[in-house]
Amino acid sequence: MNKDDLAKVQDAIIIGTGIGSLTTACLLARDGLKVLILERNLLPGGCVSSYYRKGFVFEAGATTLVGLDKYMPLRHLLDETGIQIAAKELEIPMRVHLKTGEILTRYRDLDQWIEEVSRVFGAKNQRAFWEYCYQVSQFVWQTSLQQLSFPPTRMRDLLPMLKNFRPRQLQFAKAAFVSMKSLLAKYDLLKNEKFVDFINEQLLITAQNRVEEVNVLFGATALCYTNYGNYYINGGLINLVQPLCDYIKSKGGEILTRTEALHIEQQDGIYQVQAKHRKEQISLQAKRLISGIPINNTLDLIKLTTRRKSLLKSPQLVSAFSMGIGFRPHRELDCIHHQIHLEKPLPQIHSDSIFVSLNHPDDTSRSPEGSAVLSVSTHIFDPAAHEQLDKIAIEAEIIEVLVRHNLIKKENIDYQHSSTPSSWESWTGRKYGFVGGYPQYLHTKPWQMNDARLDGKSAYICGDTTYPGQGIPGACLSGIIAYEKMKLDRVI
Repeated sequence: MNKDDLAKVQDAIIIGTGIGSLTTACLLARDGLKVLILERNLLPGGCVSSYYRKGFVFEAGATTLVGLDKYMPLRHLLDETGIQIAAKELEIPMRVHLKTGEILTRYRDLDQWIEEVSRVFGAKNQRAFWEYCYQVSQFVWQTSLQQLSFPPTRMRDLLPMLKNFRPRQLQFAKAAFVSMKSLLAKYDLLKNEKFVDFINEQLLITAQNRVEEVNVLFGATALCYTNYGNYYINGGLINLVQPLCDYIKSKGGEILTRTEALHIEQQDGIYQVQAKHRKEQISLQAKRLISGIPINNTLDLIKLTTRRKSLLKSPQLVSAFSMGIGFRPHRELDCIHHQIHLEKPLPQIHSDSIFVSLNHPDDTSRSPEGSAVLSVSTHIFDPAAHEQLDKIAIEAEIIEVLVRHNLIKKENIDYQHSSTPSSWESWTGRKYGFVGGYPQYLHTKPWQMNDARLDGKSAYICGDTTYPGQGIPGACLSGIIAYEKMKLDRVI
């Protein structure tokens, strides 16, 4: 893009290339708008991307792909745009290794899963609990694309909500007021400590919190994500992101990598964006603005003229300690995702489980011949309080765990590296280095979550700190909602 093109008033400037902002960008591009996307890193995708180290390809953040089933947001985006992605469904979504040494297989088939969970935790009320959770999850997905003006912040949001209202929505609304802890108590499962530990660690993967804080509406959906299609993309999730970028470019859009927004203000109905493009300061203008970066970062860029958005600080947020390992496999594995519950918490960060993802055995594009790739992540609460960590000690403990569970042999490791909250903040720019979006808290009801409208004018926000937030499906849905609210506001 030459300087003359940059000097023009753009149809829309989009900050960041996460799945939320790319979703909005694709829908705007489909409608004929020329979008200009700014990405501070070399490769697009944000926390849904891949990166290269010493001949290995590692995932930047997300390692699981969900959302291609009927009624799900990513499926909707692909159907609306005609974008094609080459994804293969996993036969086994995940295995969970308990402290007791028992291993659960998280089957997609609900009956098969109930039989498995009953085997390990006892059959008492397991069928009733999981059938209810699955029913809630089906409701959530079926409703998500019906209520695209939710949460309502203007009168004009109410008409489409009423038009798409179904009595069943009222039936399940009460699930937003009840904690997962209460649901476990209802089914007399709260005294089953081994089961509660399992539920807590599973909720941390997708809801970033535990049974006391996660409401049933989000919690049941989070627990059942393995009961839907879980997919893998050869070459890493960069190959989910790249087709979206290619589509945007095919419609006349542009993506400026190594370009960081520094300051935004509106003058005479036009958004003035000051940015750093590589080492050069540039000035950009646009009729519309979409922020795909966290609200914490967005508020550092633009002064809001409307009510302040909900803002969580470090004590309420979660970051990660992550490792990337290149190694030579010593055995064949039929599952690429594993959650390992730890016999003792990890030193310094005190997390009780780790999540492990490997490349698909059929994917030979992510490592040298005869090698494989393994990613490990684990939660760090209050990331600002954990800026200084002894990485070597934590790495050593994680490797010992992987060896004990027979996933790797220490002598077969060819390469390893790790990232802390400060690494995440430096690399992604996300304040405090938090990942996974805003955690679920019981006092924050769905209609109190951050809306897509940013300044009450022509600026909007999407991504994992807005409704509904977390994960690829949630971030994708937030991008769809931002687009729909732009239409409602007649901004497009």
